[in-house]
Amino acid sequence: MASIREKVVPIKKIDSHLHVWASPEEAKEYPYFPGQETTLIGSSDDLLKSMEEAGVDGALIVQPINYMFDHSYVTSVLQKHPDKFLGCFLADPSDGGNGIAKLEHLVTKEGYKAMRFNPYLWPPNEKMNNEIGRKLFAKAGELGIAVGFMCFKGLLLHVEEIEDLCSQSPSTIVLIDHFGFCKPPLNEVEDKSLTRLLQLARLPQVYVKVSAFFRVSRDEFPYRDTWPVLKRLLSSFGAKRLMWGSDYPFIKNECGYVNAAEILPLAKSEEALLTDDELRWIMGETAQSVFGGAWSKSSS
Repeated sequence: MASIREKVVPIKKIDSHLHVWASPEEAKEYPYFPGQETTLIGSSDDLLKSMEEAGVDGALIVQPINYMFDHSYVTSVLQKHPDKFLGCFLADPSDGGNGIAKLEHLVTKEGYKAMRFNPYLWPPNEKMNNEIGRKLFAKAGELGIAVGFMCFKGLLLHVEEIEDLCSQSPSTIVLIDHFGFCKPPLNEVEDKSLTRLLQLARLPQVYVKVSAFFRVSRDEFPYRDTWPVLKRLLSSFGAKRLMWGSDYPFIKNECGYVNAAEILPLAKSEEALLTDDELRWIMGETAQSVFGGAWSKSSS
């Protein structure tokens, strides 16, 4: 008779949110966008080493602002390591209207599986649900890719735009990055922000990345003040609509990559916030279900 230990299904770890950029040597071929240079190491070689140390099987690479709309470096990494990485490109909402053509090329020719809406790249006084934003969002749904939202200055500034886009194109999958930048609430505004995030659960197309804990926590690793927020997200969305992410390489200056992959297992063991099944979904199965199971051949 098989033991309980033998019946345990190993967790496949998929990082739903990280970035890469060129090493100093690679930057000769892949120069940064002017003004977006960085000294933080975030090369694909460094990332792969970190993933191996943490036992992470695969990841979604989100186009970094360092290259703006030039995706050539990320594309080169995707092509070099197709068993490890999928890509999320940056939506181009410029007035020229070339964003749709770029979207179609990156998805159909280069295999990207998601697109990121950064509201702070929209033209002045324009919102993400303007004409070009609606076209980009709808086209993403037609092509079967997800759209992530980076609400760095606060979810409340953008949640109505997101809801409107969802109502216009209910088949487009939505990813709310980094807890929607909702901090564990200590005041009325923060409580309202988290409440609005939880209310998005009524829209079945919306998923939340429980990623970059350090960006919303007021504590040090393992960011225990976020665990009650996680509990509320689980209650509203369920584990099958939550996905873990590290926000590499920024995590390197915080708790480190290996520790980032241990936050949720610690929450499970210390506070019993998660079942084995819920942990498995958040740490990998949700990402596989949304992005197509591209890591099915990865080792566990």
